[in-house]
Amino acid sequence: MNAIKRHLSKPARTLGAAAMLGAAALAIPVSLAVPVTSAVAQPQANQLDRAVRALRAVTTMRADFTQTDRAGNSVSGELTLRNPGRIRFEYEDDVNMLVVSDGRALTLVDYDVSQVERWPIRNSPLGALLDPNRDMRRYGTLQPSSTNNVVSIAVRDPQRPEFGIMTLIFVEDASAPGGLELASWVALDSQNTRTTVRLRNHRYGMSVPDSAFTYRDPRRSSRRPG
Repeated sequence: MNAIKRHLSKPARTLGAAAMLGAAALAIPVSLAVPVTSAVAQPQANQLDRAVRALRAVTTMRADFTQTDRAGNSVSGELTLRNPGRIRFEYEDDVNMLVVSDGRALTLVDYDVSQVERWPIRNSPLGALLDPNRDMRRYGTLQPSSTNNVVSIAVRDPQRPEFGIMTLIFVEDASAPGGLELASWVALDSQNTRTTVRLRNHRYGMSVPDSAFTYRDPRRSSRRPG
């Protein structure tokens, strides 16, 4: 567990912290666009368009997540999302941390050491996915899959190589918004540090208040949030 915490607390590794993931990865006024220069490229573009539509179709979502680092250390918790740009990763009780975005900034809070690290979304590794004010055109590459109902897309910002690569894995699900459900993602940062986040028990369309995307500043109190 301490290895997970050491990994999460490094700003350069923010992409690996589930939400500096992706949210990774979820949020979402983003275009996973590729140049279409031939008829051969068209199926890839169609799948990318499907993935974008599926992400944008999510208004609110909750899901359980499991985050695993390259050494095999795992930690679990609950993800809460509200588009655009708001995401919260609430870790299990023995990981006294929180990752949250309020749509403007991304914050990592470590209650054990009373530390708060905060980045404007545009300066964070997830900025390309979470910033609702950027006209972001990301490049996505469809990855081969041995299963027909799986769509796997590797996404990177060629202008921001320090953001690394995020591979989003979708599974066909007629009950999910847009017909595709984001099942997992793999984040590989510029130091080749790999973090995998798997989602399960997705719930959509609930009311999520603004308070879900706030945090208690541990520098002002020694109590853990309720």
